Amino acid sequence: MIKMLEEDKDFLESETQLTDDQKIEIAKWFLLNAPAGEIQYVAKDVRAILKDENIYKKAAEESFPSYNKSHLICLEFPNRSGDVLITSFSEVDKDEYLDPRTAQVARVDHVKQVCKDVRPARDEELPSAFVEEYRSAMDAEIMKYVSETYPKGICSVYCTKGKDVEEPGFDFELVVVISAARHSPQNFCNGSWRSIWNIEFKDDIQSVEVRGEMQVGAHYFEEGNVQLDAKHKCKDTTLIQSPDDSAISLVNTIRHHETEYLASLQTSYLKLPDTTFKDLRRKLPVTRTLFPWHNTAQFSLTRDIEKELGIGK
Repeated sequence: MIKMLEEDKDFLESETQLTDDQKIEIAKWFLLNAPAGEIQYVAKDVRAILKDENIYKKAAEESFPSYNKSHLICLEFPNRSGDVLITSFSEVDKDEYLDPRTAQVARVDHVKQVCKDVRPARDEELPSAFVEEYRSAMDAEIMKYVSETYPKGICSVYCTKGKDVEEPGFDFELVVVISAARHSPQNFCNGSWRSIWNIEFKDDIQSVEVRGEMQVGAHYFEEGNVQLDAKHKCKDTTLIQSPDDSAISLVNTIRHHETEYLASLQTSYLKLPDTTFKDLRRKLPVTRTLFPWHNTAQFSLTRDIEKELGIGK
């Protein structure tokens, strides 16, 4: 479905020029740079090109864990009792990831992208009762927000610092992870939204510092290859309140920044015909025929982008 360029194939297949280690590094590069939801297609091509199971296996074993964590993929428990997000924040051991909502730890197969089994989380893998009040309140509010905003969106809240804090007077940190993907390879289009929010409770100044990073990835590959990789960082602060009040305040802060960023992306797309598309072409092509900028909607890329974003007239 997703094919590599011929020169890339020739380079990877060159037996006389490349050592096994070099082939592994090149294969890893292709795997790690696969667009959202497409690593299995890329892996199939890489495997066919390498023609060496040992080299492919080593490249895959080193690439898939990093890819899965960076793309915040979600895997379903074998017993369908919940889902687990694959992130660096949920990792408790090699191939083991915590779902704090159900207090379970999933053991995963990164290359197959499946959850093999689950076990109850140990006490030391979970936050104290005091921190859990804040974590669970935040989890409940962020679930409401994600269900309203992102179709099929997944979220989780982790304690990354100070999980042993038992009472007020000490600092601790929560991390909110939001992941939403829309994979439609049959329509030559895949995309994802990923956002990570570090929320640091500072007791000495009675404030909460919020640092957010949002990332949008999209790949459109019908009769071409167009990719979007956009990132945005932001900061904010609020006051420490009760668990429920803090959760409401913090989710409102997240909603504000994500809505603002999404609006800026939509504005950028609306300006594509007048800015980006024009920069991709000569003012007067070799055919000596002017490009119809007044009617760019006739071209499928513009139509499909507007349709996906819901901004068409």
